[in-house]
Parts: sequence; structure tokens; C-alpha cells
Amino acid sequence: MLRAINHAGITVADLERSIVFYRDLLGLSLLDVFERTTEDIGAVVGYPGARLRIAMLRVPGDDVRLELLQYLEPPGVPTHPETRDPGTGHVCFAVDDIHALHGRLAQAGFPARSARPVELTHGPHRGVVALYLRDPDGYTVELFQPGDDALSVDATPECRRGRTQS
Repeated sequence: MLRAINHAGITVADLERSIVFYRDLLGLSLLDVFERTTEDIGAVVGYPGARLRIAMLRVPGDDVRLELLQYLEPPGVPTHPETRDPGTGHVCFAVDDIHALHGRLAQAGFPARSARPVELTHGPHRGVVALYLRDPDGYTVELFQPGDDALSVDATPECRRGRTQS
């Protein structure tokens, strides 16, 4: 039986560059940076002899961690996945001031997929303001500012079950 989400992982081309994005621009806390070269990690990831540099980060005040993995051996090949492509993922961060963060990210060279943050007007997330952007490797990052009418990121399961879509 599942107990909780422990972490989500994103494979990156340049660990230091990605740390700057997730820590310095988005505000995650860097917990640790380490290298894994043992036989067990090669068995887990399916590449015997794998050598990885890994950074563990988290949103301050949250227990779920974000793992950034750079494969030193075997080296990875950059891809250009689109959010519509099956098997492609994204990570979503709840934020307090999406407009300020959007401005800071755009100024740093990470424009959103839309011209500006978009307020959702229908469904269970009505009132949310959201946007998609890409990290340095093209992985999709969603910023999500809860609204008064939307399902809160802090809503209890009982509260969420009682909501209906419009």
C-alpha cells in the first residue's frame, strides 16, 4: 500500500545550472548534493555502471522533495518533449505571488508559455491563477496561485470530495 509521495525526480543536463533555477529563481531549499556510483544505483536505474550527480531540494515548509539527477555515465541525450506528449510530465508549485515570480523568471530568460498568468474560470480550480514555463532543460514547470473559489492546496480530502465541477 502506498503511504506518501517521497520525491519527484527530473533528469537534467547540467546540475549546477538547474540548481540555480530551482533554488535561486524558484526559491527551493537545497538539502544536499552528492554523487552515486555504487552497483545498487546502477541496478535501480537500469544502467549498470551508472554514475550520477544528484541534488535534493524541497519547498520550504513541505516534506516532498525534488530530486535533480545528472547522468555522468551513461550520458543522456537532450530531448524536446511537449506537454501534450504521452509520458511527459510537469511539476507544479503553489505560489503566493505568481505575478512577481513570473516577472522575475521572465527577466532571467524563462518566459511563460502564455503572455501572462492566466486565471482559470471554470471547474474545480476556478479562481486559480496559473502558468506553464520551462526549466533550463525544457522540463515543464507549472506555477499555481490558489484563488478564493478554487480547491486550495491545503484542502482536506473531505473538502475536495464535496466540491463539484461547474
